[in-house]
Amino acid sequence: MTENQAMRDAAAGTPARTAAAGPARRGAAAGYRWLLLIFVAGGAVQIFLAGLGIFHHHSVGLGPHRALGFALGGLAVLILVLALVARPGGRAVIGSVVLVVQTDLLQSLLAGLGDDAAVWGGLHALDGLAAIAVAWYLNDRSRSGERGGRVRGDG
Repeated sequence: MTENQAMRDAAAGTPARTAAAGPARRGAAAGYRWLLLIFVAGGAVQIFLAGLGIFHHHSVGLGPHRALGFALGGLAVLILVLALVARPGGRAVIGSVVLVVQTDLLQSLLAGLGDDAAVWGGLHALDGLAAIAVAWYLNDRSRSGERGGRVRGDG
């Protein structure tokens, strides 16, 4: 890639080729993809733990579900940091911000409100599914960009 092409791409919001990215950026992109996969797997475990806690709460309770939820919130923050370093594109960064808001703000808020009205608890569950979908979408977009030889970006 010539310097003029890189300047045009930067002005247009098009990402540089993966080969032109520095090692830190490539490492962040790999970490971003792996953490998104871990988040999706953790989301599946979350659903299992919620069911386990609801149907057998006398022996287990919602403690493991709550603890994993807080861990996934921390993981979402790490995903955002890696997205900022890897620069996979505007949609990926915005999606990572959405993931942080969903897991670090909305989940706790809706769970707390769910103690007073069941509708909030239902929205807590839907938001959890939406967070898993966002992570899946971000992972899929990052991997499809990788297969095309470019870091995925869409300004």
